[in-house]
Amino acid sequence: MVEHWSPKPGVGSSSLSSPANNNNTMGLKTYVKESYNELAHKVTWPSWQELQSSAIVVLTATFIFALIVLLMDTTFSVLMKDFLYKILE
Repeated sequence: MVEHWSPKPGVGSSSLSSPANNNNTMGLKTYVKESYNELAHKVTWPSWQELQSSAIVVLTATFIFALIVLLMDTTFSVLMKDFLYKILE
């Protein structure tokens, strides 16, 4: 029995929880065979053109993100140098 607790008085419930289903009888050989079957026959793989266009999108987004991080890093570095020079003078 699982109890659900609430901070409000008079609120709460109990319910029977079902035991975990333990069907771990599939062997490694069966697992590998079914995994191969799924990858070879059920998965839809992208075409070469779809793969190329997706790669271009990822590379472009990565380049833009890297430029933004570079800009932020440079700006922060300049601001910190100015701040430290003013403090140390």
